[in-house]
Amino acid sequence: MRKTLDVAALGEAMLEFNQTERGEPRYLQGFGGDTSNVVIAAARAGARAAYLSRIGADAFGERLLELWASEGVDTQAVERDAAAPTGIYFVTHGTQGHEFSYLRAGSAASRMTPAWLLEGPAAQAIASAKFLHVSGISLAISTSACDTVFAAMRLARESGTRVAFDSNLRLKLWPLDRARACIQQAVALCDVFLPSLEDITALTGLDDPDAIADWGHSLGAAQVVLKLGEQGVLVSAQGERCRIPAFQVPLVDATGAGDCFCGNLLAQLAAGVSIFDAARYANAAAALAVQGFGAVAPLPRPAAVRALL
Repeated sequence: MRKTLDVAALGEAMLEFNQTERGEPRYLQGFGGDTSNVVIAAARAGARAAYLSRIGADAFGERLLELWASEGVDTQAVERDAAAPTGIYFVTHGTQGHEFSYLRAGSAASRMTPAWLLEGPAAQAIASAKFLHVSGISLAISTSACDTVFAAMRLARESGTRVAFDSNLRLKLWPLDRARACIQQAVALCDVFLPSLEDITALTGLDDPDAIADWGHSLGAAQVVLKLGEQGVLVSAQGERCRIPAFQVPLVDATGAGDCFCGNLLAQLAAGVSIFDAARYANAAAALAVQGFGAVAPLPRPAAVRALL
């Protein structure tokens, strides 16, 4: 099928309340949801992007539709549910970094099913995209959502759409044993694996970046891009490995930095850039994203990324 989209992402978008002053009850309202952040980052980077999800028929869902429209993200595969709400989360900041608290149980997105995916416009979007992006959070929010993600990954592979998977481990959402089993299965179905060091150490006990890259390849991922936080990125693909150092920048809020990285990486890959150069670009984009509050507001435009590079 002709690829009319660069990046399609499947998952849950949420309303965000981000604490702006440590220890104080002051919150900045924004938007989040890892896969939604990825497609917005990709769209800002110049990619043709679409989001696949379900949201409540509420004011928060309306705000999300307005956000995606303003960012140029296609929402034909976003369904509204009058019987379930749009999810919400809070970000608080302390000495150990940022912490998430969720109000998403029973949300509209958690009621995704394989039938909803395969019988609606989401299937068409996946088939017409160069990349499908999914995450461990999408797997974790409910059993039916987990089944839907796997159905989407299999459909992508049948359609010649490459699959990108971010482990994005959130143990508040599911038990470690289930997370380990589902994430390993997802890695086996992806082309580009985008884990963080923290995730894989929690899942496997591995803490050596090269051993983690080997683990991802052994499960079936052709390309592994390991996010190392302050230590940068390790890229392993085509029998070659490259360490990309992090930029030294003032840290304001790391919420969504990994999503920013993924969205910019996929936009570059869809444009035909090598995975090594794409990772360098995405590394710079993420460095810019951590200098502002929230998951979406600080996502950079190409001019800013090029200036940093």
